[in-house]
Amino acid sequence: MSNLDRGILLDTHTWIWLCTGSTELSTDTITYINLAGSKGKVFVPAISVWELSMLVSKNRITLTKPINQWVKESLAQPGVNLSLLTPEVAIESSFLPGGFHGDPADRMIVATARLNDLTLLTRDLKILSYGENGYVYCQKC
Repeated sequence: MSNLDRGILLDTHTWIWLCTGSTELSTDTITYINLAGSKGKVFVPAISVWELSMLVSKNRITLTKPINQWVKESLAQPGVNLSLLTPEVAIESSFLPGGFHGDPADRMIVATARLNDLTLLTRDLKILSYGENGYVYCQKC
């Protein structure tokens, strides 16, 4: 796993998998996230709340409790921080170097990681490829 001095940003699917206890995440990844959390260095991008809400509204995901409660509880976990959607993030997402693809949520997430110098934990192949080209710190979860 990468250096925790940077802090980590959870991609939407990573955040959902972590908070639902999914077996998609390895024990090593969960340990890494917990270690970052013990240092207050786990971040969830605000756009991920919107993405999750869209998934729930389209019945593509079912939560065990109402979404407002689920989000509130997941963001209240020790060491977890909400990374706000600032004007700087919105602008950065529009001017990402290297021809990043057009998905607005992915662009906001990558911009959040870039501007806050965070390592993005993701399984998104397009984002991982973008990271391999040196545009964002990212790591496969």
